[in-house]
Amino acid sequence: MPENTLPQPICTHCDGFPQVAITTGQTTPTGERRTVAADCPACRGTGHALPVRAYARAGR
Repeated sequence: MPENTLPQPICTHCDGFPQVAITTGQTTPTGERRTVAADCPACRGTGHALPVRAYARAGR
């Protein structure tokens, strides 16, 4: 039997793309670009927004 779980809202800061790869402009000896992974600071890399209650609790 399927569970009835509510969908989580998508993060408005990253629009659901929580992790990106940023090129540094350098290349490796094999000619590949060096990249750095970065997570969305608002959702901490989950892609989903936190409920309003969590924001209120975190500010205490």
